[in-house]
Amino acid sequence: MTIKGKACIVGAYEHPTRHAPGTSVAQLHAEVARGALEDAGLDIKDIDGYFCAGDAPGLGALTMVDYLGLKVRHVDSTDTGGSAYLIHVSHAAQAIAAGKCDIALVTLAGRPRSEGSSGAVPRNFGGNLPESPFEAPYGLVTLNGYGMAAMRHMHLYGTTSEQLAWVKVAASHHAQHNPHAMLRKVLSVDDVLSSPMVSDPLHRMDCCVVTDGGGAVIVTRPEIARSLERSGVDILGAGEAVRGQQGGDFDITTTAAAISGPRAFAEAGVRPEDIDYASIYDSFTITVILQLEDLGFCTKGEGGRFVAEGGLISGVGKLPFNTDGGGLCNNHPANRGGMTKIIEAVRQLRGEAHPAVQVPNCRLAVVQGTGGNIGARHGSATLILSRREST
Repeated sequence: MTIKGKACIVGAYEHPTRHAPGTSVAQLHAEVARGALEDAGLDIKDIDGYFCAGDAPGLGALTMVDYLGLKVRHVDSTDTGGSAYLIHVSHAAQAIAAGKCDIALVTLAGRPRSEGSSGAVPRNFGGNLPESPFEAPYGLVTLNGYGMAAMRHMHLYGTTSEQLAWVKVAASHHAQHNPHAMLRKVLSVDDVLSSPMVSDPLHRMDCCVVTDGGGAVIVTRPEIARSLERSGVDILGAGEAVRGQQGGDFDITTTAAAISGPRAFAEAGVRPEDIDYASIYDSFTITVILQLEDLGFCTKGEGGRFVAEGGLISGVGKLPFNTDGGGLCNNHPANRGGMTKIIEAVRQLRGEAHPAVQVPNCRLAVVQGTGGNIGARHGSATLILSRREST
């Protein structure tokens, strides 16, 4: 089922907090839901579809529907880590197109900063995972999984630590204009390279921030979007994929964006060179470079050179990215950053990003999310969004 022209994003809200030790995860979900509803000009009673992932407390959608006081006829709690929220937007559009709901709410919230969660310790996903006996003895954690991918990319393609650093530098140039960003200092390549090594070749500044917070979006039918005062954003295409080790047939320098990206571009009927703005999942600097290659913005192995010398900085480079500062500098709640990528793309397409980083006449955006560990198994989702020309 194609979703092109079948649904719009009409509300988006990012929680301003980056540290919420006295607030429950459920309350953060409620606060971002309220913010998105106010942004759209809708009421909680209008919602008839609800979407959340593993960051939601208790039994996910079952718990949150009751907590929020929703009366819905469709729920979805698909969890693919940081890519889940992009998948939820796609699934919401599909559900709307199929007549399962009319106005869908998607929420994310978490407290990893307050709870002391980081990528340096094993993450417990529960249950007896089939890979655990083979991977656990070697101490695979998020940091060294991405470090392995970075080292392999350097070995194969000559990528340098300086090129990786340019991704963080670009994010910092944007974060300086975001009053809520956790890191607002403009960084240099030397700043990144002089930060402590945490998982060779990744330095501390190659890593995303760890914050509390959350965000929400509302997806609805185009005819409902036209009745609202706020400008909507059209969903043109979507793709999703899961990639694992496949019994050893595994290239650690290729992400599932190589699968989800072409699917989204094909459904939207556009090409990478048509994109005005890119929201790219940035758990680490290497994550951005790999996804840029796999989405088709440059050939495999050329990502380092693509980002070098400011290629991602708004007003300077050829592909402005993560103009809120991204996960590298702004916000990375619930150990998942996909939701904030959607929200900043909505801002850009509405013309509501900070004036210093707003892309002129921004009409077309790609949103890319990755969840899990590219050193083992992960999910990917891609959205193509466009500015709605008339309300």
